[in-house]
Amino acid sequence: ENISDFSLNITDCTQVVVPEEVFFTVAAAGILENLLVLIAVVRNKNLHLPMYFFICSLAISDMLGSLYKTLENIFIILCKMGYLTRRGDFEKKLDDAMDSMFILSLLGSIFSLLAIAADRYITIFYALRYHNIMTLRRALVILAIIWTFCAGSSIAIALFSYEAATVIPFTILFPLMMFFILCLYVHMFLLARSHAKKIASLPTSTVHQRTNMKGAITLTIFLFLCCWAPFVLHILLARFCPHNPYCACYMSIFHVNGTLIMCNAIIDPMIFAFRSPELRSTFKKMFCCAR
Repeated sequence: ENISDFSLNITDCTQVVVPEEVFFTVAAAGILENLLVLIAVVRNKNLHLPMYFFICSLAISDMLGSLYKTLENIFIILCKMGYLTRRGDFEKKLDDAMDSMFILSLLGSIFSLLAIAADRYITIFYALRYHNIMTLRRALVILAIIWTFCAGSSIAIALFSYEAATVIPFTILFPLMMFFILCLYVHMFLLARSHAKKIASLPTSTVHQRTNMKGAITLTIFLFLCCWAPFVLHILLARFCPHNPYCACYMSIFHVNGTLIMCNAIIDPMIFAFRSPELRSTFKKMFCCAR
């Protein structure tokens, strides 16, 4: 808030404000989509597999991001109505808790995407040993480690968010993780393409696998460049050049960057969950029973 107010004084760029109705709509769509994925996996015991548990982890992190933005808008409305103050001790603690939830959702998303990519990598390169390598117990241990690390990191980052030693590792982590995920998918895609050249008549499953690889690579690039990169850049500029007019001009679109982050919660289920035949079948059964 302070940076936004200051940026208006040193730049001619008008601050872009996204209507609260847009935030609520996008957040509600993200919560409903990911909640639907969680319910489907819980109800269908055939989906109690490591791959779907990793997808559930991604759904939980996306739900936290959407829930954060919903609660934040509610608190902003309460401040405008006079029920909350902007500088009180309770509001300060509440703001830190909300920031921790937001950072937790971002870290949870990136590490869940990494777990999904690693799981698919093992599926392709170690197909015969997959069930010995990626057991259900091992998957749960991996998820426990991921969420413990993300929870601790989110608290530390929220408390020391103005320290360069905190901001720099946080902003560097995202491109490194996305680059590593991209390398996994590219390696899998190259393997699928080399097999395609050796086989004259490709089975449908192989063609479908190659299509999924292309979609995964495109998705990884899209998520980072369109959804996360603008927000990460905002954090860097707010820390290292808040007094620069050009940096302040970019920071005037902070609401737009926040909306792009929230759109990530809508895109993830469409790619990782709704394209799964097993999950689609479960959704159909759920809706038929509801009717």
